[in-house]
Amino acid sequence: MIRFDSVSKRFPDGTLAVDDFSLTIPSRTTTVLVGSSGSGKTTLLRMINRMVDPSSGSIHIDDDDIATLEPVKLRRSIGYVMQNSGLLPHRTVADNIATVPLLSGTKRAAAREGALTLMDTVGLDRSLAERYPSQLSGGQQQRVGVARGLAIDPNILLMDEPFGAVDPLVRSELQQELLRIQKDLAKTIVFVTHDIDEAFLLGDQVVILKKGGQVAQVGSPAEILANPADDFVNTFIGADRGRRALRIEEVSGRQVVVDGTGRLAGVLSEGTLT
Repeated sequence: MIRFDSVSKRFPDGTLAVDDFSLTIPSRTTTVLVGSSGSGKTTLLRMINRMVDPSSGSIHIDDDDIATLEPVKLRRSIGYVMQNSGLLPHRTVADNIATVPLLSGTKRAAAREGALTLMDTVGLDRSLAERYPSQLSGGQQQRVGVARGLAIDPNILLMDEPFGAVDPLVRSELQQELLRIQKDLAKTIVFVTHDIDEAFLLGDQVVILKKGGQVAQVGSPAEILANPADDFVNTFIGADRGRRALRIEEVSGRQVVVDGTGRLAGVLSEGTLT
């Protein structure tokens, strides 16, 4: 469990990125922080592994106040996946994945075997192990980034807009891959995005943020859709434009589901939406 207690962050230039933020992140679930630029979501994420320290308040992982923990040791115990993968260009795929285990003292042979196993986990062919990041597609690079984040078998995995730089088809594939991985591994995932559809797809708990880390609403996707907290949330999730209102129409003898803008949302097949 991760707990934020009245956390604020003011940067040296005077910018108040987060103001009096409190939240409990349950273990072995995915919590998504979603908001537009300036909502403090990445700052909040980076506070968990002490890449950013709060100006006030406290953050606990289980019973430990992270301010009492050595930052480098803490970071090496937490998986971290960023946008554009952040891979080391001069290292092979296998060596990129093995980076943190090697730094933590794992023998090279064991670290390499673990890297190959993780390539299986994230859907990468082992034949790519000796390639360099520049020889991979954007989607493959992001899979390597996820594998590297999982390499020390962390309880916590932080993901900072990891799929934001790939095309929509690859992004969809990576989202489904993450759902599969989470079902198999049950990590505590904190995921940052500006895309509410991605948040609703991936999150067990979704936190909608306003500017300065102000919480607009916290809940499951279903709870937020059913009961938007205010006009801000209503607008943010698209309910005010009818985007979330679905209806059934018949086209060429088949029942299809369209949203409030008339766009196709799915097809009814044997009583279920596909």
